[in-house]
Order: sequence, then C-alpha cells, then structure tokens
Amino acid sequence: MMTSRTSCALTTLALALVLSIASTSPAAAQGFVSPFIGFNFGGDSGCPEISGCEDKRVNLGVSFGSLGSFFGSELEFAYIPDFFGEVPGVSSSVLSVMGNVMVAPRFGPIRPYGLVGLGLLKTRTELTAPALLESNNNHFGWDIGGGLMLFPAEHIGIRGDLRYFHAFQDLEILGFPVANQKLDYGRASAAVVFKF
Repeated sequence: MMTSRTSCALTTLALALVLSIASTSPAAAQGFVSPFIGFNFGGDSGCPEISGCEDKRVNLGVSFGSLGSFFGSELEFAYIPDFFGEVPGVSSSVLSVMGNVMVAPRFGPIRPYGLVGLGLLKTRTELTAPALLESNNNHFGWDIGGGLMLFPAEHIGIRGDLRYFHAFQDLEILGFPVANQKLDYGRASAAVVFKF
C-alpha cells in the first residue's frame, strides 16, 4: 500500500519531469515517442541470465520524452504479464511507471545514452480459479540503464537498451511478505523512436 510519503515523492518526481520537459526550448530539444518490446532477466524474473532462457516474460510499453543536444528526459510505462511465472490458477503482473533523466550525446545519427530514474512498480497477484485471494502492491523504486539510438531518417529511429529495476519496499506475493526481498529484475528491449 502506498504511503503519503511515497505519494508525495511520486508527485514531486512527476512535477519535476513535466517542468524539465516543458522548460527545454524547442530549438534545443526534440520530443519523442518510443513504443518497445522486451523481456526480463535476473532477479525475480523467470530467467536467471539474459541468454539461454526459455521462460522469458514479454514486456510491452511506451516512453515519452525530450532530447536536447546532450541531456534528455523520459516518462516510461511498461507492463509485464505473468511476471512470477505461468502457474495454473494464478495470474500475476508488474506495471512500471518511471521518470528518467538521460545523458544522450549526439554523434551524427547515433545517440548512445545512459539513464537513471525513480517511479512506481505495481505488482498484482491473483488466485484466478476460486478468485478468493488478490494482492496489489505499489512499490516506490528506481531504475538505471543505457543503450543506443540510431536515426537513419530525421524523424524515425530504432533503439535498444538494457535496464535494471529495483523496489525500495519488501515484496509481497498473495498478501504474504517475502522476508527481506525487494522486487528486482533486468530488462532488454528494442524500440522504434518517433521524433517530432
């Protein structure tokens, strides 16, 4: 359950992100929309490593942001169905909403980038057969990562990145706390980038 302190921190983060995007002059920055697909690995995901895993969980999402000549920012929404695995009678998912600050220098059509951010990781677990037990948890968390954008055309590009997500609060599954374990996982993704 989200505390008033967490709610205040999320509100402050969202306001800071909106102000940073709005305060960048149009001549110095370009907005972008980037839908992506990816998969989890490590941590609490079903794949202990990025390669050699058959139990990958697909991530779907989109990010909205702004890129200047060196810095940028983005707000990302991602959804992961069956995060804790496919178990008969049990469904689970993770929804993440992250505000990130980016360092993304431009080298012609190529933009390598690193990012770090804060946001919300919402886990949901439900016993579907009898529909008797459902657990929804909001976790304040952070992410860090990096990748590469390539723009073969002025307004359309492709993007690939690796990110690591980690919650500050302990994980709960079906209403029961998992002792001293915080939700964490990595994600590899590929995306299309539309600049405007």
